[in-house]
Amino acid sequence: MRVLVLGAAGQLGAAMVHGLGRRDEVVGLTRAELDLTSPNVRRVVADLRPDAIVNCSAYNAVDAAEEHPLDALATNAFAVRTLARAAEDLGAVLVHYSTDFVFDGETDVPYDETDAPNPRSTYGSSKLLGEWFAAAAPRHYVLRVESLFGGPAARSSVDRIANGIRTGTEVRAFSDRVVSPSYVDDVVRATESLLQQASPYGLYHCVNTGWTTWLDLAREAAVQLGRPEAAIVPIRMAEAGLAAGRPRFAALSNAKLAGVGIVMPTWQDALGRYLRGGA
Repeated sequence: MRVLVLGAAGQLGAAMVHGLGRRDEVVGLTRAELDLTSPNVRRVVADLRPDAIVNCSAYNAVDAAEEHPLDALATNAFAVRTLARAAEDLGAVLVHYSTDFVFDGETDVPYDETDAPNPRSTYGSSKLLGEWFAAAAPRHYVLRVESLFGGPAARSSVDRIANGIRTGTEVRAFSDRVVSPSYVDDVVRATESLLQQASPYGLYHCVNTGWTTWLDLAREAAVQLGRPEAAIVPIRMAEAGLAAGRPRFAALSNAKLAGVGIVMPTWQDALGRYLRGGA
């Protein structure tokens, strides 16, 4: 299989190039090599003739999107529409990644794929529009991930927490935001499985199993790093002065993914593997 990975220099994209490259022929293009908002995207994709297009490119500046909505829409929505058309032209599979930010978080049970989105931010709205555009490709997987960690960049919230614990500095963590973290290595494996086994097309929640507050994740990281006495300070989202609204309870159910035979490890297992050096 010939796979085109877009956003190949990013956290998920770099891991995808490495992981899928173990089995498939992978062409990875960074944003510098192909700006998805440029007018030549369909021509470039057509020339490469991939069997699958894996779009890891995104505008992820959640708070900045409130002041720059057109930038968020250009990358997270309209560029995806172009890729969906390119995939249809070639008969290729389109894989596109979305987010928990499409939900409002006003619940206390994990969201599944049938729950109605209701984004609270410009970023979330742009990602929801991107989901709809991706779904226009006849052969598509839209995979919602959240709180990504892992990969070569080491710039995630998990890295910030782990670095603070390791260096003995104070770690501040949200006590009132609930998430289902996603380890990039597990997302790569799930993506590969969907493609290789030709699973039913559609929308899936591709997160590690279970859910946690950021505060409890930090405490788990401290235990796994052998620093249970680490200075971890609970804070509430209202205290952070964030420009964009976040879903308070954003846990996602991955039961649909498990239903096609792809069982995601627990977030505790994934966190432990990452903190031990990845596996």
